[in-house]
This record gives sequence, C-alpha cells and structure tokens, in this order.
Amino acid sequence: MSRPARFALPALLLCALLLPSAATASDQQVSMMMDDDHLVYRDDATRDRTMQRMKQLGVDYVRVTVLWSVVAERAKATKKRRRKFDPRKPSTYPIRNWDRYDRLVRTARSLGLGVYFNVTPPGPPWGRHRAPKGLRDVIKRAWKPRAGEFAKFVEAVGRRFSGRYRDENDNGQTIPRVSFWSLLNEPGQAGWLAPQYQRGQMRSPAMARELFLRGRAALDRTGHGRDVILFGETSPFGSSNRNSTSPIGPKRFYRAFLCPSRGGYRCNLFQKYGPIRATGLAHHPYTKNVSPLTRHSHPDSITMANASDLTELIDVLATRTKNVPRGLPAYMTEFGFETNPPDPFSGVALERQAEWNQLGDFLAFTNPRIASQTQFLLRDVAPVAGARRGTKPYWFTYQSGLYFNDDTPKPSANAYYFPFLVSPAGPGRASIWGQLRFRPNALPPGAQDAVQIQHAAPGTQDWRDVGPPIVVTNAMGFFTGTVEHPGGGQLRAVWNPTLPVASLPQPVG
Repeated sequence: MSRPARFALPALLLCALLLPSAATASDQQVSMMMDDDHLVYRDDATRDRTMQRMKQLGVDYVRVTVLWSVVAERAKATKKRRRKFDPRKPSTYPIRNWDRYDRLVRTARSLGLGVYFNVTPPGPPWGRHRAPKGLRDVIKRAWKPRAGEFAKFVEAVGRRFSGRYRDENDNGQTIPRVSFWSLLNEPGQAGWLAPQYQRGQMRSPAMARELFLRGRAALDRTGHGRDVILFGETSPFGSSNRNSTSPIGPKRFYRAFLCPSRGGYRCNLFQKYGPIRATGLAHHPYTKNVSPLTRHSHPDSITMANASDLTELIDVLATRTKNVPRGLPAYMTEFGFETNPPDPFSGVALERQAEWNQLGDFLAFTNPRIASQTQFLLRDVAPVAGARRGTKPYWFTYQSGLYFNDDTPKPSANAYYFPFLVSPAGPGRASIWGQLRFRPNALPPGAQDAVQIQHAAPGTQDWRDVGPPIVVTNAMGFFTGTVEHPGGGQLRAVWNPTLPVASLPQPVG
C-alpha cells in the first residue's frame, strides 16, 4: 500500500528556496498543534476525537493554554470558599475547573502525545490591580497582574501536574506529569498584559520579567526545575505608538525585558531572582495574509522570513547582560493562515494556505536554531453568535484550521500530513524536501520508510518513477534530495513502507 503526496508551487516563488545541508538543518524539529477551543472548552468526546486526529496527522505535542482566570473561576465565590482557599493548593480551587486539564493529559498519555502547558494571565479580579475607568473589559482583565498571586497559581498547577498528585474527582487516579511549559502568552499585546506603556514609557516588559521569574521559581518548588521551560511567547508585530494598548514588537520587547543597559526600569529583579533560566524561547511568527517569505516592514517585527533575527538578538543580549543563556533554541509555538472560504475579510485561498503552511515548515527546517513549528488551528472556530451574518464581526473568530468548522478537510490537511516541496536546481534538476509527519518517530527494528519521486507529463496522469527510492533515515521523517526533472508537468512523492498494511494510518478526511 502506498500514499501519494502531490504539491506544486509557482516557479518564481520556489526560485528563492535553497535546501540546507544536513549539518545546518533543524532535522529533529517537533511538530506541535494548538486548538484550545476543541481541546479545552468542549466536552470530553470532542477533546478525545480532536487529539486522535492530531495524533493521526503526526502531531508530537499539543500546546494548551492554562488560563489563570479559568482555573480560578468562583474560587472565592462564597464565604466558605474564601475561608478555605489557598491559591498554592490545587485542592482548594473548584475541582471541576481542573477536569478539562486532568482529562486532557490522561488522553494525551494514552495516545502517546506530549503536552505543552502555557500558563498565563489574565487572572481573577483578586489577582490584578484595579484598572482605570473607560478601558475595554478585555484590557481591564489584563491590567497589572499581581506577580506574587500568579506565582502561587503556577505553584498550584505545578503541584497538580507533578506526576504524584491524586485527582479528587475522577476516582482518585494519579494525574500524569507535564514536563513542558511556558509562562505568559503574547506579553507585548494589551489583551494579555496591560498597560503596554504608561506616560509614554514601556511597562509590559518589566511586568513580564517579574511574572516569569517568580513563576519559574514556583515551577522549581514543585519539582519541575529540570523540565523544558520556555520564555517569551511573543507575537510577531508591534506599533510605533506609545499608549496603554499599543503592541510592542518582539525586538523592542526583548531589549527591554533582558535589561541591556544598567538602571533600566525594574531591572534589579535579576539581582533578586537571578537570570532567565530557560530551555528556549517561544515566538509566534505569523505573517497574516502574506507569504512566509515576505518580511514585515516594521523593524521590530519577527516573522518566519526573518526568524534568525530572534536568536541572533537573544545571543547579543546574552553577551551584553548575562541575564539569559547564549545559544538557546527558538520554539515557534503558533503559526497559521486563515482561509477564504469561509472568511472573506482575513482569509487567503485554500490552496495558498496549504502552500504557505508548508513554506513555513520548510523555513523552520532550514534554521538550525528552530526546535519546533506549531500549527494553529486543527479546526476552524464557529462564527460569532449574534453578529450579523457575513460581516467582519461575524468572522472575528479564527479560520486557520486544517479543517472547516463542519469537519470537512481543507487542502492543508493532507499538506500537513505529508508536506512536499519542489524547487529548481539547475537545468533538468529539481531539489525536493518533505516529511513523513504521520509516521512514528522511531520505527520498529527492521522497518524503514522510502519515498519514490514520480513525474507526470503535462496534461497526463501517467506517473513514472524518477530515480531510485529515497530511504528515509531521519527520525522525524524528513527527507531531502535532488532528482532529474524531465521538465513541465508535475512531480509527486509516494510513500512506500515496509511495515504490514494493518499498521498503516488511515487517509486524512
């Protein structure tokens, strides 16, 4: 049995692509996916089906937002609760607030999926300072989180997912351990952390610094000190404005966050808590509705087109400040493109989404400092209930899924399952790159995968082998090569396993 993957990109686009050598490629990169709507905020059956599909597609880790306000909801709703509540103890939170996360990590373990927890504000009213009047509710909720209270919440999460905690609700089962973390989400965006500026001066980097350092210490206290722990989770774009809601671009954000000059705002926190101790940094390299090969015009922005700027900047700041290790890998922890259909305002064509998703994966592969790429989302989110049909507010939700909201696959579903790109490599030659993402990361002894490149002349479906099969030796299923290209027509890759048919994955759809 074999499963073909066909993909063609415009020649002008592909002329810019250069395949890396094995020594410079990030060929151990893990595949992540994020879809909180279907993993966290639906019923158990929806969550389990979603994770099963993610596993089928070849996802290694699911990224999950552990939102402080969600877990702490109604924690102080009554006098009795207030009297018993200790924000460091998981058992004193409303137990059912934990269920969605407890059951998720159990399902993940049963499927062989890793879990990556992003623990982040906004938090409950008692976990933040009172915001000025006149601000939108979304900004009020993110206003000046209390770092000490956030650290207590992180401690509660760390205790619950230490691998030793017994669930109070689901028959006393031990909750599986989580060993992959980040703290804060998009701290340069006012919807997640506010104010960004006060009286024209940056404030969010200093708040984020204290929140991270104190949260990191809480993970240490609960036995997670040697886990994978990321900092950043920065968004790609910023603004030149300087008001309370003006987003701060990642380059400007990190320069302030890591205190390259003495006497910076609240930089003495490093003297109190020590430097950033992290496994890597996390970033969201969206390009919105332009190709991942296109750089953003703002000098503080970082997208896939200039992702190397991120690690280069951190290395420079590490040398200047000693507040962060040099040489950290970068984890791309959100990436995707919305489509039209269904969104006529922000979406790109369906085939273009498939192309650009794969280009993003390819650019990550070519960068040896990138350790992961993350697809956001699996499935489109339903339109905004109550908004007038067909308007921009109606399509305010994200439509970047590999599947439509009705579960119909987009072309990007198969492109994710088996990405494959072709670029010119001189007269009569073509460079190829792809990944058997759906295959296990470690095959059984004696098993191997092979990919056969095939060509069909223009206007035909008469596929003929081009060269010998490529034996796939990379543990993550990546393959590269150069083949003869007869010119015109199409190239495709066909997977030929040596495992029994019963063990093969089912087609996506």
